[in-house]
This record gives sequence, structure tokens and C-alpha cells, in this order.
Amino acid sequence: MRHRLVHFWSDLWMRRAGPDRLGKLATWLAALPYAPYKARVALAHRYPKGYVAPSAQLSGRRIRLGCHVFIGDGVVIYQRQDGGVVDLGDYVELHRDTIIECGRGGSLVVGERTGIQPRCQLSAYVEQIVIGRGCQIAPQCAFYPYDHSTMAGQPIGSQPLTSKGPIVLEDDVWLGYGVVVLSGVTIGAGTVVGAGSVVTRSLPAGVIAVGAPARIVRERMVTDTNHIQVE
Repeated sequence: MRHRLVHFWSDLWMRRAGPDRLGKLATWLAALPYAPYKARVALAHRYPKGYVAPSAQLSGRRIRLGCHVFIGDGVVIYQRQDGGVVDLGDYVELHRDTIIECGRGGSLVVGERTGIQPRCQLSAYVEQIVIGRGCQIAPQCAFYPYDHSTMAGQPIGSQPLTSKGPIVLEDDVWLGYGVVVLSGVTIGAGTVVGAGSVVTRSLPAGVIAVGAPARIVRERMVTDTNHIQVE
């Protein structure tokens, strides 16, 4: 009985959910029967237009949300006027306090069913960030597809931005807690990067890498095209 009442209540208010003040109030009311944090992913899965927490801030004209997207409390998507598209695929999850910035030359594409855990920073300037399908990004990971120049005789704040190329994560990549990924890096499908690593060079598919800079320590055994397991 309670299950039906919860669904009735959520259906009533999620029909009115939206980015304006009344829409945010409706979203808040719809979420009341649900525990906070990840329990509210169920709302995104239930409704095709997904769930955007009232405290989330989305600023930009080229933000595209797929079906069933979850955007948690305190998430910020900040798209400058000169920034490229921010495109989130179906069932993407952005958890609490994750920040996405998109500026000149940058864009962000996240593939379906990828989860980005709390307090991650994705700063898409100069080059794009492309994250594949089914990736798992642990808390406090950071993506920087650009660098500051370090020429002598010029204040750091005035240095131009440079880049070695875009950041690309292929499908089924897993980044541990606090991983930093720098410009020009491609991480191959099914690769695992250990907590606290700094990825400065590309990694092939199906390996485990750790360290600063990240180095390959093990390979993984591919059993079929859809499943990768540790040897």
C-alpha cells in the first residue's frame, strides 16, 4: 500500500518538475518520500525526463540531457558563452557536488549508464572531454584537458592555456578515488586506474594502472566482448 502511495505522490509532482522555481518545488515534493542521496536515483529511473535536484545549478544553452539522467544535490554545470556542448547520455548519474565547467574550445560528452561520484571536477577548456558508456568514476576525480603555460617573466594568471589533446575514456573504464587525468590522454576500454593516480600518458585497453604518473602493473583477461574480469 505504501509503495503505491509513494508512486502516486511522485507521479503527481514529477509531472510538474522543471528548472523554474515552481518546477524545483515540485521536484522537492516528489522526492520527500525517498531517502536522500543515491536513494533518489530511483526517481530518475522511473521518469524519462530524469531527476534534477532542486539545489543543482545548470547554466548554459547547450546542455543536453538524455533520458533518465540523475543530477544530485549541489551539482553545478557551468557553460560559458564560448563553451561547447555538454551532452549527458541516457541513465548518466552525476552525484553530489560534482562540478562541470565548459569554456572556449571545450565540450563534454558522457556515454550512457556512466556514473560520476561526488565532488568530481570536469573542466573542459581548449579541448573536449569524452567519457564512454558504463564508466565508473569514483569521488574527487579531476579531468583537465588543458595546461597553463609557464613562460618566464609573465604572471601565472596571464599565461595562455595549452593542450596536448582531448581526454578520452573508452567504455567500461573504472577510475579509483582521486584520480587526475591530464590533457592528451586516452584510457582504453575496460582499464582500471588505482586511487590517487595521475594519468599523464595514454593507457591501452584492459589493464590496471597505478601511481603518479600512472604505470601499468597488471593486465586484465578479456573473456568475451561484453565482459572483462581481473585475472
